[in-house]
Amino acid sequence: MKIDFKKTLDSYSAQRNVFRTLAVPPLQYLMIDGRGDPNTAPEYADALAALYPVAYALKFASKKDLDRDYVVPPLEALWWADDMASFTTARNKAEWNWTVMIMVPDWIDSTMFEAAMASAGAKRRSEASTKVRLETLSEGLCVQTLHIGSYDDETPVLAELHDRCIPDSGLTMTGRHHEIYLSDPRRVEPAKLRTVLRQPVVRSAG
Repeated sequence: MKIDFKKTLDSYSAQRNVFRTLAVPPLQYLMIDGRGDPNTAPEYADALAALYPVAYALKFASKKDLDRDYVVPPLEALWWADDMASFTTARNKAEWNWTVMIMVPDWIDSTMFEAAMASAGAKRRSEASTKVRLETLSEGLCVQTLHIGSYDDETPVLAELHDRCIPDSGLTMTGRHHEIYLSDPRRVEPAKLRTVLRQPVVRSAG
C-alpha cells in the first residue's frame, strides 16, 4: 500500500485562518542551501533540479528493495534573511537565504541515500547535485496555518502570525520560517496555491 505522508502526518495538516500550535516530530529531509530571489536566481532552479532526481531514486529503491512504496512528499523550504523585513514586509528577495527540502521516510538510511545520489548524479551531473544532503530537522513546538493564494500575498498572514498570534499565545519565535508547498505552481494558478506557513516557537519566559 502506497503511503501518502500528506494524509498520514499531522504536521502536514493546516487550515486557512486557523493558527494551530502543534508539536512537529523530527523528520528526515533531502536538503540543499542557497541564496537569492527564487524567481530569478539560477541557483534556486538548479537546487530543485538536483533534489527531485534523488527523491525519486529513493522512492523507487524503497519500493523495489524494501517493498515500501510512498508518494514523494511536497517541496518545502526554510527561509531567512539578515534583516527579516526583507522577507516579511520589504520583500527584497535578493537578500533571502533558503534551504529547499523534500521529506524522506525514516526508514531511508545513509546507504540508500548514497546510492540514490550516485544514480541521480550519473543521469544529471551538476554542481548543485553534489550539495544535496540527508539531514534530520527537529522543529518541535510550532504554529502553522494555511495560506491560499500567491506567494507574494503571504505578508498579511505572516504579520498576523508573527505579530499577534504568537505573542498573544505566550510564545516566542525561534528557528526559521518554514513553508510547505502543497500545490504545484506549474499547474495551479497563483490565486489557488496552497501553502502551509510554519513558525517554530518556544514558550515565553514567565
